[in-house]
Amino acid sequence: MPSRRRFLSGLAAASLMGQTTWAAVGTPRLLSCGATTDGKFLLCGLKENGEIAFSIPLPARGHAGAAHPDRAQAVVFARRPGRFALVIDCASGRLLKTLQAPAGRHFYGHGVFSLDGSRLFTTENAYDAGAGIVGVWDARSGYRRLGEFSSGGIGPHEIRRMPNSDALVVANGGIETHPDTGRVKLNIPTMQPNLAYVSAAGEIVTRHSLGSTMRKNSIRHIDISPNGTVVFGMQWQGQKGTKLPLVGMVNPDKSITLLPMPATTGFSPDGYIGSVAFSRDGTRICASSPRGNGVAVWNTTGEVIAAHRLLDVCGIAAMDQDFIVTHREGASSISDLKVRNLKRHDLMWDNHLVNV
Repeated sequence: MPSRRRFLSGLAAASLMGQTTWAAVGTPRLLSCGATTDGKFLLCGLKENGEIAFSIPLPARGHAGAAHPDRAQAVVFARRPGRFALVIDCASGRLLKTLQAPAGRHFYGHGVFSLDGSRLFTTENAYDAGAGIVGVWDARSGYRRLGEFSSGGIGPHEIRRMPNSDALVVANGGIETHPDTGRVKLNIPTMQPNLAYVSAAGEIVTRHSLGSTMRKNSIRHIDISPNGTVVFGMQWQGQKGTKLPLVGMVNPDKSITLLPMPATTGFSPDGYIGSVAFSRDGTRICASSPRGNGVAVWNTTGEVIAAHRLLDVCGIAAMDQDFIVTHREGASSISDLKVRNLKRHDLMWDNHLVNV
């Protein structure tokens, strides 16, 4: 629990800045982008019971968001490859700022705030050089660009902070793209995905890759447990039908564990993992496959606990006792062997649920 002095100083700072907190918008636990059945795009805040706390129109399709740790602000990233990111006041629905990727850069759909909320880190493509970049923005001074540093690989996608730290982990998918060719993958024969551990100052601390057999398994999405274990989800770029693990962990001792795929028709991911998440206590992992219309749950020893079929399922986040997922028919909770429908939504949810 924070000290009384820190709590009161936080209240005073918030008052001086004139900023609203997440309580002003119904205290959502999650953010997600979605689309209405008539093609309008939204940013939504979700409560843990699946209820929509707020919805804000977007000018185009969003991929994922980053929630400010203190004030009711979210940065929504365009579907990759995207040139813009929108800073939104979730209390008023007002657009505060449009972040434009610098010349020769585009966003890759994800970002994360520093622990104190003063900086925003964004994954980007320096496409003429074919290099991954992390952009740094000053969230206290109008989100001006402070600089950038290497992501440690090509095609950085999801970026996360280590627990109680500004150290970063970047999923470098290894796939080179260029705006002149849209989403065409330019380097599949030579791709080299990795997970990079990067200091907040931009120093590459360590990099982890999976060797030649798994070289075409693009590392895309990550989550981090309270003890610093990183789970990663992959998307296979090789021959269709190849049976390889698609979920793995980098353990605190930096060893890598690859999780077995469930031997059930309830989870047939078709080479594609859309999201991954740890349970809040860090003892279980959930992964989704929108292509395979299913989710699976493992414990961290690598044992498959359950697999469930859900249409167009992708977004996953931890709840107090289990997971919440978004899919074609709304939101459901996943509690190991049980699926419980929470709320039905007339929305097409996009890929990710982001914790507030």
